Amino acid sequence: MRKWQRILYQPCLPMGEDGRLVTASPAHIALSRRAACEGMVLLKNENKLLPLKKGARLALFGVGSADYVRGGGGSGDVTVPFTHSLIDATNAAAKAGEITVFEPLQNLYSAHVANAYAAGKRPGNVPQPTLPDDMLRDASHAADTAIISICRYSSEGWDRKGIPGDGDFYLTAEEQALVNDVTAVFPHTVVVLNVGGMVDTSWFRDNPKIEAVLLAWQAGLEGGFAEWDILSGKVTPSGHLCDTFASCFDDYPSSANFNESDDYVEYTDDIYVGYRYFETIPGAKEKVNYPFGYGLSYTTFAMDKFSGEEKDGVITLTCRVTNTGDREGKQVVQAYYSAPQGKLGKPKYALAAFAKTDTLAPGESRRVTLTFPVSDMASFDDTGAVKRSCRVLEAGAYKVYLGSSVRDLTEVYVHEQKKDEVTETLHAYVAPHKLSKRLKADGTYEALETSEYPSVYDTSDFPAKPHWGCEYIQLSKTDTDRPEDMIHIDSVVKGERTMAEFLAQMSDEDIIDLLGGVENTGVSDTHSWGGQRFYGIPYAPTCDGPAGVRISPADKGVTTTAWPCATLLACSWNTALVEEVGAAGAKEVKENNMSVWLTPALNIHRSPLCGRNFEYYSEDPYLAGKMAAACVRGIQSQHIGACIKHFCCNNKETNRKWSDSRVSERALREIYLRAFEITVKESDPWSLMTSYNLVNGVYPSENKELLTGILRGEWGFRGMVTTDWNNDAEHYREVLAGNDVRMPTGSKRRLQKALSLGLIERKDLEACAARIIELILKLD
Repeated sequence: MRKWQRILYQPCLPMGEDGRLVTASPAHIALSRRAACEGMVLLKNENKLLPLKKGARLALFGVGSADYVRGGGGSGDVTVPFTHSLIDATNAAAKAGEITVFEPLQNLYSAHVANAYAAGKRPGNVPQPTLPDDMLRDASHAADTAIISICRYSSEGWDRKGIPGDGDFYLTAEEQALVNDVTAVFPHTVVVLNVGGMVDTSWFRDNPKIEAVLLAWQAGLEGGFAEWDILSGKVTPSGHLCDTFASCFDDYPSSANFNESDDYVEYTDDIYVGYRYFETIPGAKEKVNYPFGYGLSYTTFAMDKFSGEEKDGVITLTCRVTNTGDREGKQVVQAYYSAPQGKLGKPKYALAAFAKTDTLAPGESRRVTLTFPVSDMASFDDTGAVKRSCRVLEAGAYKVYLGSSVRDLTEVYVHEQKKDEVTETLHAYVAPHKLSKRLKADGTYEALETSEYPSVYDTSDFPAKPHWGCEYIQLSKTDTDRPEDMIHIDSVVKGERTMAEFLAQMSDEDIIDLLGGVENTGVSDTHSWGGQRFYGIPYAPTCDGPAGVRISPADKGVTTTAWPCATLLACSWNTALVEEVGAAGAKEVKENNMSVWLTPALNIHRSPLCGRNFEYYSEDPYLAGKMAAACVRGIQSQHIGACIKHFCCNNKETNRKWSDSRVSERALREIYLRAFEITVKESDPWSLMTSYNLVNGVYPSENKELLTGILRGEWGFRGMVTTDWNNDAEHYREVLAGNDVRMPTGSKRRLQKALSLGLIERKDLEACAARIIELILKLD
């Protein structure tokens, strides 16, 4: 196939074997189901209730049994050929003679959900039906095990609620009543949580009447069957938590000020996010129901024969993992370090490396080896206590552990740091002005000086900003206008002419045109980059993610695979699996003649209430970065561009285009930028998306310190930067900062005004244009 054939001509060319489609193919659907199983977390299994025995007599309760939520809303939604619920899966199992189910309940919930959907309700928003008076009694006579399914839905554009009884983080009153009624008459009860983020777990943790709980997350289009694979024992659970589950919402350090203002969020918890808070701050450890990294199995494992060594600045850890149970399974090995408190203060533990074994048969062992650089244990000094704006290893003992969770660790090695050492000299970038205080390791707060934000150029007399889709760029030039000596993009592709020569022939208006998105082509919904046919630059259509290739159902006739949500994938702790999912998704992008997949999203789970947590991986930046890097490798192995997002501190959806994230330099570096840094350095993503919100008073798309200083200067990012769609930033300041393209369209007239005033120069425009074209050159 010739270069750019798909994006130039939109051919209908299936990519599968024997001319079959790969989009939503049986192979991709099977992969989605396999990935779903790998990330589901068994939280509780008293008396070995699970896996359910063959011939089990079951009664399914809760609207979530039929109302399956495959993923969140907004850009994380996917148009699918089907969605299978737990009722679908148990009906199939009953038909196959594996179990019996109480059919009146199955029928009641299925009809109730179908009617709700027909009335306009969407998955996750269907109320609990009222059960007939005799239904519960009859079910308890016909079945001995109840399965209660609880589902939740969230979306971009709004945040969740942490109010008891409100039905988001906590159960509704109707759900609690259902739980009470069911557990009163059934001897055995299983709970299945079909959720996209952290929820309350106290209602079942210490309830002896609830013997088993499966955290099934939002698992894509085959989620119901994946749930049944785990419940029935066809698959042994191997997921481990990527977040800490506290005893109540108020126990999270972010809860105090998450809703303090629509206009800002003060990140007063600083570097103490998730388990870094709960394992460090005095009195917080007791507030945890299920710790970071935790996960049960149907078998048991032993770790022994530990060893640790250090050579050439790299720590190597090994251990033997043995399946000591009677079922096959996989185990996650996690490495943590504990740094000395020193002058800066440190979290008690920080994740340093991890690995997941392959499937081990009973009695089988594997030797697991993990490595990480000593320099990864350094802290960023934003005060000058050791050396300002540097990563430093403070003197003292750095203890290194191996285990299966942050609460199940064995000390394996100690790195003795003889004296303070600077491992990397950086810069004082993106400093806060309005952050009033930050948490310290001893639980007290450090008061910070505040100041006013610097002023910016007044653009009130500029032409009006374009609204969504109203200023598409269209060159009026035709083929007859093309001079004989014009340099065509093909000459750059072949290496006959340079990028500088190609751009030099373009007028200012031509360059400005290139710095804004252009209309959709084919089945794309999210607009394109490039599209200047006069110069031979093809359209590079983008498509939304991250749960699958998002193509709106507007009579396009295309359905795609819905993959498990990012949080579930992180709970797999399996980077090879995530890379496989990334490659499969990229094939669906390419088969539908699009070029860039706007995924992965890797913001931090700072608060349980962020409406888009399902799109993001974890509270831990190392785990998030490793997962995102694997996803990018998979996507770009198919010569499809990955676009990592949302850069950065997009941890709240309320008023997201104007909310100011106020964060210290240290927390920014160690928590909120770290996952992006890992992804950039390990997988070389072709593009990055800046976030809507402000960070310390400046939009990331306008922040030169962030984009040119940190991203490109310190990390060596070689890709292109795009805005999020229809942000509220100023286009000329974005150009100066190094944000290359504005979506979904550029602010053409405002850029021309800024150029005429000398606020930007031709070279600034060319630098952005070059990076846009360089991305397009990487495409097939």
